[in-house]
Order: sequence, then C-alpha cells, then structure tokens
Amino acid sequence: MSIDPQASTVWWANRITDLPFDFSQEHETPENLAVLRDTGAKVHVIANQKGGVGKTTTTLNVGAVVADVLKEADGLQHVFIDTPGSLQDENLLLEALKYAHDVIVPMPPEGLAFDPTARTIQKVIEPTGLPFKVVINNWDPRDGTADLLDTEAYIEAQGWPRTRTVIRRYKVHTRASVEGRVVTQYPKNRISMEAREDFFRLALELGYGGAA
Repeated sequence: MSIDPQASTVWWANRITDLPFDFSQEHETPENLAVLRDTGAKVHVIANQKGGVGKTTTTLNVGAVVADVLKEADGLQHVFIDTPGSLQDENLLLEALKYAHDVIVPMPPEGLAFDPTARTIQKVIEPTGLPFKVVINNWDPRDGTADLLDTEAYIEAQGWPRTRTVIRRYKVHTRASVEGRVVTQYPKNRISMEAREDFFRLALELGYGGAA
C-alpha cells in the first residue's frame, strides 16, 4: 500500500507483469486505512521524511519476500505502507501510524540523512510509542566501511534500535523499477542472489513470515 502522493510505488507496481502481492494507492483517500483494523493483519509503516532514502524499494521488496515465504498461507497477514518523503505530507504519515504495529526507518549511510531521520523519529514516530527499527540502506561496500561505521555510531548515540541487516547497494536494485521487477523476480545469478539475500535476511530478522 502507498500513501505517497508522488505515487512512485504505483509507477513501479504497474510495470510488474506478475505482481506477487495485492497493492493499492490511498493518498487521496487515507480514511480507507481504517479498514486495516478489521483485517487482522500486521501493519508495517516504512517512514522517513527525507526523500530518496529507499522507502519504496524497501516497501516493495520486503513485501515481495514476505509474500514469497507465506505464499501457501491463507488470508492477509502483513501490510506494508510506503509513506511520503516530505514534511508537507506529515498528516498522511500520522494517519498511517494510527494503524501500524511497527515502523521501519530506512536510512542511507550519508550525513545528509542524519537530521531528517532524527526529526522523523523524535517528532513523529517516538511520540506514538510504536516499536521501530532503523535499517541502514543503500550502502555500497566498494566505498569502504567508514560511512557505514559513522552511521552505526550515530544511530547508537541516538539510542535508536537498528537491524543487524544492512541493505547493500546493487545496480540490479536501481534497474528493477524500470524493468518491472521486485527482488524475488531478479535473474538467477550470483549478484542478484546476494541482492535478494539482504531483503530475505531483513524480513527474517524482523520476524515477518517467520521467527525473528
């Protein structure tokens, strides 16, 4: 599900021939989120008020791996909500948080993401009392570990919980939206398998579709 007015999730999802999960865009009708109360599903909000941190990629790919793991299960078990990457649409984020069970906060290992992430967590997420975890996203191992270690140290200094899993940067992720794929549909080669592994590990660590 997406409540991002930019609708990048819609653009991506519409290009996928065999979408492995149900999808809806609700930024114009956020009141429709109220139906989530009656589904019995766990609702996971992907949030960061900085744009370009990987919310859409995280939403679609975690949703895809969970759908893959739970493909034999009956009923709706998990809902992932992509949210706006701007302060102007904070009301939409707050509406989604009303129905959330937890929050995933993608954060790239770059200094420009530090302050917006801090604002999102301190001003919006923490006041709700919802459990959340920061996920370091889009780290390129070819750049070395300095930025990764700095980001880990910053998160630790803030006292935020974070996942052990780090989502690495791969070109296959960048091409996926244009090619109309999610991570479970990548070509079967070594690089694609490594890229897919990060999202499976993240879903497993968070307990989506299996024990954490």
